[in-house]
Amino acid sequence: MSETFVFDVYGTLFDVTSIGKACDTHFPGKGEAISATWRQKQIQYTFLRQAMGKYVPFSEVTRDALRFAADEQDCTLDQEIEDKLLEAYQSLTLFPESRDVLKQLKEKGHTLIVFSNGDPVMLDPLLKGAQIDMYLDHVLSIDTVKQYKPTPAAYNLILDMIDVPRQEITFLSSNGWDISGAKAFGFNTAWINRSGQPVEGLHQPPHHEYDTLEPLIEW
Repeated sequence: MSETFVFDVYGTLFDVTSIGKACDTHFPGKGEAISATWRQKQIQYTFLRQAMGKYVPFSEVTRDALRFAADEQDCTLDQEIEDKLLEAYQSLTLFPESRDVLKQLKEKGHTLIVFSNGDPVMLDPLLKGAQIDMYLDHVLSIDTVKQYKPTPAAYNLILDMIDVPRQEITFLSSNGWDISGAKAFGFNTAWINRSGQPVEGLHQPPHHEYDTLEPLIEW
């Protein structure tokens, strides 16, 4: 098996639904709905901006998605609440097995890379706050090339960083569309299908499928 593992961040290492608690603090009874739309629009806006050729950093995409989600629920989002919720996105809950899996893989000598649509403003405090940054060899953001996943230019950033054939790199994500893009690019793929979703109809099924990161320890 590959000795280089590339991890997506949001939904793969960190639980994006955990932001719902912070949303509910400011908008009681509407936190779950706001967080769900927030995530949906966050992803959608990266696709749309990529298609339009109108790149902005992921932190700005995240802010715009939050504003839409609040408007949808008829919630007044003043500057203070907006800033607090965006700050909360930098302290998402780590999935229970994430730290231990990274630790064990690192102890076995594997190269561990985080690769995300997130920009450094969002990623650095998130990874450091969760105390997993010490297990990572590289933290890569598509902000370097200003091309969102699943474009080939985004995935190529990994090859620019390490001298490893793409077929020997295992790419892990909880997002089916991300897995499809990574497989189309030529990576070995492991879909961390935490929510039991069907395979995307893009004719790029994952090489491996798990519901947590734990099986990686046996690799």
